[in-house]
Amino acid sequence: MIVNYEDLGLVNTRVMFAAAIHGGFAVPAYNFNNMEQLQAIVTACLETQSPVILQVSKGARDYADQTLLRYMGQGALEMMRRIADTTGLGEIPIALHLDHGDSYEICVSCIDSGFSSVMIDGSHLSFDENVAVTAKVVEYAHRFDVTVEGELGVLAGVEDDVSAEHHTYTKPEEVQNFVARTGVDSLAISIGTSHGAYKFKPGQKPEIRLDILREIEKRIPGFPIVLHGSSSVPKEAVETINRFGGNLKDSIGIPESQLRKATQSAVCKINIDSDGRLVMTAKIREVFAEKPEEFDPRKYLGPAREALKEMYMRKNREVLGSAGQAPRIMEMLRER
Repeated sequence: MIVNYEDLGLVNTRVMFAAAIHGGFAVPAYNFNNMEQLQAIVTACLETQSPVILQVSKGARDYADQTLLRYMGQGALEMMRRIADTTGLGEIPIALHLDHGDSYEICVSCIDSGFSSVMIDGSHLSFDENVAVTAKVVEYAHRFDVTVEGELGVLAGVEDDVSAEHHTYTKPEEVQNFVARTGVDSLAISIGTSHGAYKFKPGQKPEIRLDILREIEKRIPGFPIVLHGSSSVPKEAVETINRFGGNLKDSIGIPESQLRKATQSAVCKINIDSDGRLVMTAKIREVFAEKPEEFDPRKYLGPAREALKEMYMRKNREVLGSAGQAPRIMEMLRER
């Protein structure tokens, strides 16, 4: 049975991205794997009145089961409505997105189970093969008004099933042809961001290639651009993990100032996953070290959830510029 995302109360990304490009902000795309992460994301975005894209990777689907994830998405919407009713806060637009779908089949499965947006990542294929599989996903997705994200260029780093040793920067001369031939709704590009927690070694200068971004914008003006691998690898979280028994190598993430600058362009979706993993792990290790007698999951997952919420709220306000943008998007959705 095919489940339509609108029946679940979800939205696709089309109106979100139009508002983001016009308003000079980026919609947060936060990955989740369990209930505590999902609660933290939804409450943080509701309290900051930010739109949000809930992201599910292939690894998350394998971990949590695809049917359970759909019900978690429904639960997130019900939680949002309940909190909105009791606090007087307005409801926020929520999209459920497949992150790094690696085949036509997984994209179709997600569309049929109620996802409102999917990514087909054909960046490891030849240009023509990437065009072919992306266009095929778009043709199916658009039957149900599901939006599709494609990708050109390869990000270095490792995250779940996605890995590459070196960057392959997006070629600006290819983007116009790719968008025209595939019909995608947004495009993920490679301009120096990186997957995973180990992005840049100490001494290296992390830098987003804004020159490539500007050239891409000239080729496809006003088209929604996505940045993957945009975690900043908070130093305090890494230090906490290592202080309480962890063994993480030194690493430098993407400077938040560069991300904020990118949001002033056509970059309207920024993916953040590793920062959430680091903050959550740091808090759990801290509780275990300071209260070694503790065995109730609520007593360590609860503080971890609160730490995540605080981080997401700060990202929305200070980095992405998405705080306070939900009411306008909800108005635009009602006017359609």
